[in-house]
Amino acid sequence: MSRKFSAFTSTPQTIEAQAPVSRRAVLTGLGILGLGSAAGCTSTFDMPDMGLDTTTTGTIRPQISVDRNITDNGTMYASLNDNGFVVPAIPFDKIKPEFRRQIVVDPTGEAPGTIVVKLNERYLYWVQEGGDAVRYGVGIGKAGFEWNGRAVIQYTKQWPTWTPPKEMIARKPELVKWAAGQPGGLDNPLGARAHYIYKDDQDTGYRVHGSPEWWTIGTQASSGCVRMINQDVIDLYNRVRAAPGKVPIVVA
Repeated sequence: MSRKFSAFTSTPQTIEAQAPVSRRAVLTGLGILGLGSAAGCTSTFDMPDMGLDTTTTGTIRPQISVDRNITDNGTMYASLNDNGFVVPAIPFDKIKPEFRRQIVVDPTGEAPGTIVVKLNERYLYWVQEGGDAVRYGVGIGKAGFEWNGRAVIQYTKQWPTWTPPKEMIARKPELVKWAAGQPGGLDNPLGARAHYIYKDDQDTGYRVHGSPEWWTIGTQASSGCVRMINQDVIDLYNRVRAAPGKVPIVVA
């Protein structure tokens, strides 16, 4: 009949007699662990085969970066005074959470400093160092008006003038009053900032721009351009402006 014992009640002789190898293994293991602790957990050693599951869990990614411009929604989408224009606060609770500005693990695989627009997702990514990206919700072109490809942001403007193309004036004759350009302002369709997309040094006619129509974010509502919440396009503008040279953009 096997004999049970407690480590706290059995005598040393009983323990030694019943499991001398186990006792030595435990003491040896404790000694090794003690050395590891004393060395700041930097020592390595071979553990005996104890039937443990040693399957790897893969690489665990560090926490995404902290950005003072990615805070709570009330702060990001509050009213602000910008170059003499008072940008209204955005009722962010009426915008789906996934379309609000946030930092995410970069899914694009593009180089840091690249703008990536995912048309099907209605997201724009600003790729950062370290494997993450700032993600914004966007509105995109209606069916038949979309543009996609690789290009560059040739330049940017604050409170830009909007000049409707002739094709748009033909569809909407009431826009003829702006044939020479609509000055920048709160009602301007380009919003607070515009990023001008060029391919092979030619203006594509497409822009990444702000919009007073925040409710169109996440939808297909534009004539082909990528539109953003004004507070978000100002944030993106500050990042693009700080980048050296032309900024690559991928729309797909």
